[in-house]
Amino acid sequence: MPRGPDPGTPPLSEPLLRERWRILHAVHDRVEEVAESAVEVMRAEIPSYALQDERFFEDVREQVLEHYRMQLAALAGDRGIAPEDLVFSRAAAMRRARAGFALEDWISAFRVGRQVMWDALLNCAGTSAEAQQAALSLVTPLMRYVDYASTHAAQAYVEYQQHVVADADRERRDLLDQLLAGVVPARGPLLAAAQAYGLGPRSPMMAVVAVCVGDTHTGDHAWASNGYATSASISVAGPWAGRTLVVVRHGEVVAVPVLRAGMDAEDVCAHFEAVRERLARQGTVLCMGISTVAQGAAELPRAYAEARAALDLVPGAGGVAALPRLSPFDYLALRADDLARQLVDPRVRAMLAEDRGRGDTLAVTIRAFAEADLNLRLAADRLRVHHNTAHYRLRRIEERTGRNPRRIADLLELLVALAIRDGDGESEGCQ
Repeated sequence: MPRGPDPGTPPLSEPLLRERWRILHAVHDRVEEVAESAVEVMRAEIPSYALQDERFFEDVREQVLEHYRMQLAALAGDRGIAPEDLVFSRAAAMRRARAGFALEDWISAFRVGRQVMWDALLNCAGTSAEAQQAALSLVTPLMRYVDYASTHAAQAYVEYQQHVVADADRERRDLLDQLLAGVVPARGPLLAAAQAYGLGPRSPMMAVVAVCVGDTHTGDHAWASNGYATSASISVAGPWAGRTLVVVRHGEVVAVPVLRAGMDAEDVCAHFEAVRERLARQGTVLCMGISTVAQGAAELPRAYAEARAALDLVPGAGGVAALPRLSPFDYLALRADDLARQLVDPRVRAMLAEDRGRGDTLAVTIRAFAEADLNLRLAADRLRVHHNTAHYRLRRIEERTGRNPRRIADLLELLVALAIRDGDGESEGCQ
């Protein structure tokens, strides 16, 4: 940081200079009293300060007194201000940040200190016109000192907070790396971190992997911003107590939620679906894959691989693929490869493609007939059509495809073809 601004003012007349000296010496003689007043105002006006003990206020009193003495020396023109003169303030900023005080509270303390000093200068000036003019000549250099000192301290405060955040990120990444190797840390800070997240050798847990739509480059600034926004949203408590391990790494956000007492996999799926919807409303569109339950850390590598595979099932416009919500049939149909598509009879493909353009009437009938366990009357009731209409549709399907929906093998083939068609309609996966 460059040297501080010159606290001086344009040349003043001799009478005004004498008044300035008188005012500054008067404040200097009672500087400890002024500092004590500042501390009391801070105690009254800054809520987080009001909760502290006397040991804390001894430290604050010492800081205020040192700042006041330096201000008075600068205002008297005895010295300029350089960064090395503010080492004591930087150290105090680190202490406040380490203790968890908000930066705005720290800046509020500077505001209070400036106001109390200005009140002291006015009180010592008196009421004569010359004294008032001399006091006013101190306004600019006083403001310059406070601005310079508070900026310097705020930089130290922010640097410390960034250091803490970086350390926390590194700890979370290291913990996730061990968990993805199938082990829970056995000692040290990582063990404590794992316990804080409820992660143990036999804890039931799941893996969730999310990527932002359109953010395909790991180093992209937009991805970094969206990734940390996603991480913060996921970390917010869901319908259960406890923290969730969330890590931004390699262009993806990885979360490891633990199934605590009274929870099941559907609770986790619902929570992450709500997170995705909330972020979408804020402009961050996610593709999200959710694994089945891993019974302990040893199974977490498998769960992570599942979550990554589930991402391939998510449409390009974003969404959630939650494996606990899929049947084996759904999963196999969604994972169909090109060979499976080629094995679908061209007549079936043609019928389903044409039906989609006409509102999916026959596709809906196929599904309803299967869900009604081949009971045509029940299927017609659920479709809210006459059973003759449902019967006509089944006949049309058989005529168009050569498959009789009343035969189990043919119905399964139609359902598979329908699932592949629907999957292909949404198969532009997230990268």
